[in-house]
Amino acid sequence: MIDSPAEYNRMEEIFNNLIDKEKRSPEEDKIFDLLANLLEDYERRRLPPLEKSSPRETLKFLMKENNLRQSDLAAIFCTQSVVSEVLKGKREITKNQAKALPVKWLKVSKR
Repeated sequence: MIDSPAEYNRMEEIFNNLIDKEKRSPEEDKIFDLLANLLEDYERRRLPPLEKSSPRETLKFLMKENNLRQSDLAAIFCTQSVVSEVLKGKREITKNQAKALPVKWLKVSKR
């Protein structure tokens, strides 16, 4: 069972390496299936259902899971005050900001 974001990131990295591999051995196929199940279980237990979460709630959750502060997202939102306004619900996340966020999460998960 995966119990922490750090553990999840480590297992996800192994899973992604196996996805990219052209030919997996039978043992690697079993590990791949096991990791897929473990990652899915963690996501089901820990991640908010996306259809029920607002973009703001999802952003807050991802920031918490990745130990990010508002200042870590200032480059995406132009300033830390804009990040603050988004998190308080005073502004919406724009399409460009939403597109830039996955790049930020990829960089975070590879730390």
